[in-house]
Amino acid sequence: MDLKQLAYFVQVAELGSFSRAANLLAVAQSALSRQVRALEVELRQPLFERTGRGVTLTEAGRRLLDHGRGILAQVERARLDIEHQRDAASGRLVVALPPSVGRSLSGVLVRAFRTRFPAATLSVVEGLSHYTMEWLAIGRVDCAVVYNVTPSAAVDLLPVLDEPLYLISARRKPGGRLVGAPIALAEVADRELVIPSRPHSVRMLLEAALAGQGRRASVALEIESVPAMLELVRHDALHAVLALNALKSSGAEDAFRARPIVEPGLKTTLWIATSAQRARGPLLERATALLRELLLEHRS
Repeated sequence: MDLKQLAYFVQVAELGSFSRAANLLAVAQSALSRQVRALEVELRQPLFERTGRGVTLTEAGRRLLDHGRGILAQVERARLDIEHQRDAASGRLVVALPPSVGRSLSGVLVRAFRTRFPAATLSVVEGLSHYTMEWLAIGRVDCAVVYNVTPSAAVDLLPVLDEPLYLISARRKPGGRLVGAPIALAEVADRELVIPSRPHSVRMLLEAALAGQGRRASVALEIESVPAMLELVRHDALHAVLALNALKSSGAEDAFRARPIVEPGLKTTLWIATSAQRARGPLLERATALLRELLLEHRS
């Protein structure tokens, strides 16, 4: 697969137009079309559906776009690694954060990164752990902060901290403490929950713990977004199972009450994941240490 063809394909896919991509790349539209067509011939299936307003991706095109972005990013990282001194923390780093961490840590991380690595650039993306692990596998991100992942030979995992899980409910009366009396795990099974779908780490952890007691979670709704979950808890008399920091980062903790889950207690582990199949340059090594330092400081 030709890298130029792949780069042209990604540009057309992102702009949704051959003409706009040709203008941006400063190439003739006919030449651009020939390169993309050659890629389709090599893959033996169409990548775009042509419309009167431009182009849209086929299913094959959507899959190739995910891989293409990762491949081109990896090539760029290799180029930067060769061009810069081996002992310099320079280049571009892409970090993935879960939403509960990203809201409180993104700004702090960006400022600290700029101060410590002035010759480097940082990109921060957000996503749930099972999505960001896929991004790590295809090279879209360089490292990811994740919860409760399954160990794999393809991934290096650095443990950061454990976070207890709480039953989150709407506050019935104003005032009072954020954290209330503990609740037994068996009682959590009696609450209607809004919770992420499988294989989200908290969902899998909760269901495994309840199965050990011969109980099942009462799932009213499956939602992947923490803000949306909290909105449903607040207004629809539902409950959620979250770490306390997810609630504190919402900016509306006065509207909720958190009860520690006990008998047994549940906790989720926060890890920093990097690929074991790609080279680790100075920037990734030093930025991973910085990320762990900030997580311990701001999640304690």
